Amino acid sequence: MADKQLSLPAKLINGGIAGLIGVTCVFPIDLAKTRLQNQQNGQRMYTSMSDCLIKTIRSEGYFGMYRGAAVNLTLVTPEKAIKLAANDFFRHHLSKDGQKLTLLREMLAGCGAGTCQVIVTTPMEMLKIQLQDAGRIAAQKKILAAQAQLSTQGGTQPAVEAPAAPRPTATQLTRDLLQSRGIAGLYKGLGATLLRDVPFSIVYFPLFAKGEAAQTYLLTC
Repeated sequence: MADKQLSLPAKLINGGIAGLIGVTCVFPIDLAKTRLQNQQNGQRMYTSMSDCLIKTIRSEGYFGMYRGAAVNLTLVTPEKAIKLAANDFFRHHLSKDGQKLTLLREMLAGCGAGTCQVIVTTPMEMLKIQLQDAGRIAAQKKILAAQAQLSTQGGTQPAVEAPAAPRPTATQLTRDLLQSRGIAGLYKGLGATLLRDVPFSIVYFPLFAKGEAAQTYLLTC
């Protein structure tokens, strides 16, 4: 039965493809969540998720909904590779003479995998959120500049639109964070990421193993 199980490279390929599809499908929703969460009460630009997405398309185009997606698309495969390889590593070392793991040991292996996963997910989330929110900040500055210009001119002359400020790239953000805060700047929010990813992996990997065993059983019937 064991030789029927998926190899690690096959798991990495499956996990990478699933991650890429998942990012593509849900990223606009995640962008709307980030911008809705980060706007302040006194400067609210969006009233709902649909309002945020519509305004994003109007001001930044269709691909504006995918600002920051390149970071996730680039790092999702290494993230899956670390998580799956770590889970297999811990499962191997927690097993006794090749015997089936108990539920507790499966949960411990998942905990170890989730802990290793944050090596990639924490900087990935940091850069993704800053890139996602860059469009909202740029639009907000544009509105405030237009209002200030109208107030100084008394509203008698049409305001001249200020040139749009260049939006930061992932490489630029990474360089700035490393220069100003060091490597710790990329891992700001590590504790919160651990509290999210570790419990998820504790639940996910035992269920994943049970599903894999069920699939193997059905194939051998």
